[in-house]
Amino acid sequence: MHVTRALDEQRHQASPPSHPRPPAAAGLRASLGGAIDALCAEAKPGAPPRAAVVERLRAALADGHAAARAYLDAGGKGMACARYLSDLEDEIIGAIYDYVVRFVYVADNPTFAERLTIVAVGGYGRGTLAPGSDIDLLFLLPYKQTPWGESVVEAILYILWDLRQKVGHSSRSVAECLRQARADVTIRTTILEARFILGSAELYRELTTSFEREIMRGDTRAFVAAKLAERDQRVSRAGSSRYLVEPNVKEGKGGLRDLHTLFWIAKYVYRVREPEELVAAGLFSSAELALFQRCEEFLWRVRCMLHFLTGRAEERLSFDMQPTLAARFGYHDRAGLSRTERFMKHYFLVAKDVGDLTAIVCAALEEREAKPRAMLDRVLGRLKRRAQKLPAGDFSVDHDRVRVADEQVFERDPVNILRLFSIADRHALAIHPDAVRAVTRALRRIDANLRADKEANRLFLDILTSHNMTEIVLRRMNETGVLGRFIPEFGRIVAMMQFNMYHHYTVDEHLLRAVGALAALESGRGPAQAALAADILPTIANRKALYLGLLLHDIAKGRKEDHSHAGARIAHSLCPRLGFTPAETDTVAWLVQHHLLMSSIAQSRDLSDRRTIENFAASVQTMERLKMLLVLTMCDIYAVGPGVLDAWKAQLLNVLYWETEVVLGGGHSAADRKSRVAFAKEELRAALGEWGAAEFDAYAQRHYSAYWLKADLPRKVRHARLLRELNNAQAPLATTVDLDTKSGAVELTVVAQDHRRLLSIIAGACAASGANIVDAHIFTTADGLALDTIFFSRAFPLDEDETRRARRVADYIEKALRGEIAISEAVAARSAKDRSLAFDIAPDIVIDNSFSNVATVIEVSGLDRVGLLFDLTNAISNLNLNIGSAHIVTFGERAVDSFYVTDLTGGKILSASRQATIKRQLLEVFAPAREKRARAREAGGTPAQP
Repeated sequence: MHVTRALDEQRHQASPPSHPRPPAAAGLRASLGGAIDALCAEAKPGAPPRAAVVERLRAALADGHAAARAYLDAGGKGMACARYLSDLEDEIIGAIYDYVVRFVYVADNPTFAERLTIVAVGGYGRGTLAPGSDIDLLFLLPYKQTPWGESVVEAILYILWDLRQKVGHSSRSVAECLRQARADVTIRTTILEARFILGSAELYRELTTSFEREIMRGDTRAFVAAKLAERDQRVSRAGSSRYLVEPNVKEGKGGLRDLHTLFWIAKYVYRVREPEELVAAGLFSSAELALFQRCEEFLWRVRCMLHFLTGRAEERLSFDMQPTLAARFGYHDRAGLSRTERFMKHYFLVAKDVGDLTAIVCAALEEREAKPRAMLDRVLGRLKRRAQKLPAGDFSVDHDRVRVADEQVFERDPVNILRLFSIADRHALAIHPDAVRAVTRALRRIDANLRADKEANRLFLDILTSHNMTEIVLRRMNETGVLGRFIPEFGRIVAMMQFNMYHHYTVDEHLLRAVGALAALESGRGPAQAALAADILPTIANRKALYLGLLLHDIAKGRKEDHSHAGARIAHSLCPRLGFTPAETDTVAWLVQHHLLMSSIAQSRDLSDRRTIENFAASVQTMERLKMLLVLTMCDIYAVGPGVLDAWKAQLLNVLYWETEVVLGGGHSAADRKSRVAFAKEELRAALGEWGAAEFDAYAQRHYSAYWLKADLPRKVRHARLLRELNNAQAPLATTVDLDTKSGAVELTVVAQDHRRLLSIIAGACAASGANIVDAHIFTTADGLALDTIFFSRAFPLDEDETRRARRVADYIEKALRGEIAISEAVAARSAKDRSLAFDIAPDIVIDNSFSNVATVIEVSGLDRVGLLFDLTNAISNLNLNIGSAHIVTFGERAVDSFYVTDLTGGKILSASRQATIKRQLLEVFAPAREKRARAREAGGTPAQP
């Protein structure tokens, strides 16, 4: 059921030796009643002191929340906190009801029709509340309602609203509840969790009895299908993976709502009332019930603390909150991980356990035929199942799932653990939960002997290089703990997050997605951006080395040393065990050690510079390595997160591959460059069919070869038409806006007379207008025009809204270039709202003359922030340097910007003292933000990260 406990120390943070006693709400209604009686006694007859009553209730509510927070701060339990807040709300509502019926709407001789029941529903109905949760109430009224009941309900609601509480409410009769429950699964779920607070117990019994008799005895299959479909939609909105690095504690996959969905289904199908009854119903074992309760406890503690710290119903565990929660919960730096990363590893292990519990419930429902049967993955229904027989005696197929013959299957032969997953892969089968349970109980059988077994290693390599369902089966092996036991180094990175804004997933999830991306490329289902990688993949001689290199490329993350070098050592150790030859082992180790090389050079170096290509070719050395590195790099970037592998990055990688291919093949790069430039020109000529030959030839002369090689065809077409409109303009200035659907970014192109501060002004205008630059492509025409394309993040989901915003940014840039705006002041005002305080990255400046034949390369890396590019380019201009090309790359919160610069005479920066001055002044750009962060830490703000 759970991940290998040897990998699991993150679950046990440094907790206080004993938990404090939770506060108690019992008796608050009575004490408030006495205080309200006294207030009313002092008031004038017929004029209840409503304002004073509300103030008294507000104070009681505030005191209760303060007690809950103090309890949680002292190491208290999350569930106890949530139950106390629910009890507190019960007492407050009871006191409000007493006040209303005794002093506001008094019914001296209430009739049968003047009955009222207040019922808690939703999360409040479960008897748990987070500090910022909505209060969901059902006011149950008789069939024949009276003005008295409606007035009481209205008065109660107004007081709750005066207390600034978010109230979800409905007023219905029992018949109305039943009628709406038949038509709406959401209302059915609401009533399923109804809990009596006060009023007529008879009305409440009538509701629950009728609901069970008339609604719950209906089609359970339809209810289960609706709840699971609802869960799929919710998870899709919050993020389809449970391993997102900023997870939603409530709505995300593996979050609290998943546990709630399990229990709703269990209550509806198995007629249980409390989680403890799930064992008697045969749904959970005692160990699985304990796991359910541990998951619930941890998630509630995180959620309650998150609400308290933010002062609102914040459900997303964002980067700026993670360090604070880690500190509050007593985590410490250890084993190469910061306390934040250890806290988040605990979170993801819990989310994984929630997923395991979900699988158990779904399988049990299938057994009862309350849920449609599903294959291992929905796409598998389209795959042709192979007809091989299963190994006799050990495995069987039950409802399209592999089962084990008995509990001793893995005891008799531990290799059967690998065979189980191999069978699932070969035959496109899911694995029965009973088999999964048997695997987790047999994890101790995955020892040194099994890891040395040739057949076990052959089976693993077959799964890894399968043409069937590699990613799906590897993920199942990971979730059961098998992958981490069979490759212990992989076990170290299970559920490990990297505290940065670049990676969307945990390390293990990223590696599995990367392998999945490679499998998709092989099957023709890869992303369009990786078309070149797909084309060369069949020509790679050793695909198993490529697959293993991809699986291992980040396996050494979380260690103090460089993970690329440590990963290469792991490859050298693992490959012989898997039957690799020494040459194959060297290839895998080289891929792991250099897996960042191609991406780094493509994005941060000038690919039109001959020296860049020669240096890269010297590192790669062979065509086979170049092919493998391109495919690995594409898959690696694609697996980082949605939209990360965009058309521009793919184009840069393609150009680097083509340029290096020529050098490694013994050809002449300059000659090949000429042929590709000529092809690019003809391609554009065909796309601009309305242009005459003379006009096009004159236009083509305006661009250097670097432009023809780097820009893709759609951009070339847009640029050509834009420059055509500006022909012969006295002071050329124009901007265009396009929504880049491939990358999810906004593309803004600026054409203006080139000058030393142009890029700085554009960057400053973007920062001041709230446009977060994620990339910039800089070109200069032969006739002195700058053609700069800036990419910035979207702010709105709808294209029309985003287009309007982007147009405003473009107008702001034009005003800035005309000198109508004071850029420095505008950037300073915007930077006050920066989010970068959650991170701490030491800045680094590298000045190198070996990267280019004609320019000095200044590579600046450090914490990204609002206005950073403006400040850097402004500082470079103040140093009297010309920027020939700029390569702006953002990896989450880390900016890595490379500038190819020359002095005013067009030469390189060779003087050591001059280089030292450049470094010093560029480092000063980062100083204010670091000082600001230090002050925030001293004031008790975001903790530092190692």
